[in-house]
Amino acid sequence: MNETNAAPGQQQLDLLDVVLSEITTVVQGVKREDIQRLADVLAGAPRIFAAGEGRSGLMAKAFAMRLMHLGLPVHVIGESTTPSVQRGDVLVAISGSGTTAGTVRVALQAATVGAMVHAVTTDPDSPLAAQAATVLVLPAATKYRRPGEAMTVQPLSSLFDQATHVGLDVVCLLLATRLQVDNAAAAAAHANTE
Repeated sequence: MNETNAAPGQQQLDLLDVVLSEITTVVQGVKREDIQRLADVLAGAPRIFAAGEGRSGLMAKAFAMRLMHLGLPVHVIGESTTPSVQRGDVLVAISGSGTTAGTVRVALQAATVGAMVHAVTTDPDSPLAAQAATVLVLPAATKYRRPGEAMTVQPLSSLFDQATHVGLDVVCLLLATRLQVDNAAAAAAHANTE
C-alpha cells in the first residue's frame, strides 16, 4: 500500500518508520568513543555550560536539565541566572551546521577565558568545531542540505535535533552509571514546583 492510498493511520505509521530509520542511520554513524569522551570530560568538570540557538538551544536545555538531575553543576548560556564562564569550566556548544553565529561566538568567548569547549555538530570542519577541544559529530541533515548530509523527509534540522537528543541522553546514561545515580535519585532532583 503506498502512502497516497493508505488509510490515515497507515500513513502515520509509515512516516514513523521512516523517521525512526533516519535516526537509526545517523546514530550508526556516531563514533562511540566520542560519546564516551564527552561523558568522561563532563564527569570531572567543575561547572558545565550548555549553549545553542533555536531548536539546538532547546536540545541544550534538555541536556542541561538531565545533567542537573544527575547532580552536576550546570548552566544554560543566555539564562538570566547563568554566571560567567571561567577557566576550567566546560562548554557544550550545539549547532547542526557549526556556523550558527551566536553559538560560535559563545564558544570563542569561552575558549578565550580558558574554558574547554566541546562541539556537537554535523561538520567537524566547521567554525564551531575549530573552537572545540573535542567534537561529537552527528552525521545528520541540517537546514542547509549540504552535499554529504544525510537524506531526510523531515524539514530543516529535525533529524539533527533528534540525533542530538538521543546522543546526549546516552552521554547522560554513561554519567548516571559512573556517578551511581539511579532513577530514584534523579527523580529526587526533579522539579517539585510543577
